[in-house]
Amino acid sequence: MRATITRRSLTLRTPLATSYGQPLRSRELFELVIEGADGVPGRGEAAPLEAYDGVSSQRTLAALESYKEVLEGSDELEGGALLDACREANDLPQALAAVDLALWDRAGRRAGKPVAELLSDDVLAHVPVNATIGAEDRAGAAASAAAARSVGFRCVKLKVGVGDDAGRVAAVRAALGPEVALRLDANGAWTVDEAVRAIESLAASGLELVEEPVHGLAACREVRERVAVRIAIDETAAEPGALASGAADAVCLKLGRCGGISGLLAAATLVRTSGSEPYVASTFDGPLGIAAAVHAAAALRITTACGLATLEHFEDAGTHPLSVRDGQIAVPAGPGLM
Repeated sequence: MRATITRRSLTLRTPLATSYGQPLRSRELFELVIEGADGVPGRGEAAPLEAYDGVSSQRTLAALESYKEVLEGSDELEGGALLDACREANDLPQALAAVDLALWDRAGRRAGKPVAELLSDDVLAHVPVNATIGAEDRAGAAASAAAARSVGFRCVKLKVGVGDDAGRVAAVRAALGPEVALRLDANGAWTVDEAVRAIESLAASGLELVEEPVHGLAACREVRERVAVRIAIDETAAEPGALASGAADAVCLKLGRCGGISGLLAAATLVRTSGSEPYVASTFDGPLGIAAAVHAAAALRITTACGLATLEHFEDAGTHPLSVRDGQIAVPAGPGLM
């Protein structure tokens, strides 16, 4: 098997400010292409985001280089065995995701089917997605909300924990009207008491859920027990035991953190077993990562809006079949991921 690694960077049209402090201006990605003796290729993507998951590009590239040695010396292995061999070489989920995606893409191309149809016999044709508004001021957030509503989004996520939350949330709700779901994301900016006070004061605007109000399972569980609004975990989902803890009403799953499609499906099963609801989001992944997440969400039949409408934020994402129409992304119908 041949394997090649390509490093690329995507630039955001407008820097995205979050409660982390440093605005996100670009995304560095690694594309892995594998090709077997039959000449059928498979493409995957690694998209680490150090500010979010603590994984650097250098560490990811080193892992991918170790996988390349495994892949090119493993013509006898297929599928899961190849992934396991790469994991033994370097157990880094954000890099393993590239191998997993490439294997699924290649399997779909060989079978002449979209990846979603390899995952399940009963898949969604479209995956609902939310628009995302960063740490814009009151007027900017309202304008972004109005724009999202005008193109058919049925759910909008607003970053909070960045100042003037009451004014910004009220302005966004006014711009959205009562029919569009409003989701907040604090990225763990609050303490437990701060989160409870903020959520109680903002709840009058009608909130679908609040994502990652605090960091940590114990803290999230306490917030959930003290407020009426649904609570979701995101960064906290990386903690050991979090997926099956039932500490939140919903769990945001990320392709990179789960190690690819295979890991995401397993994670969603754990979440549902605990009585919580899974949904899928992007860490501003590239087209391959978004395509893979869409296939996984479709196979899982997730109807909660997923955070996958992010390619439109890039200047140079290239052509892809993943445009948002009326708040949904159509599942790619071609063989493989796209």
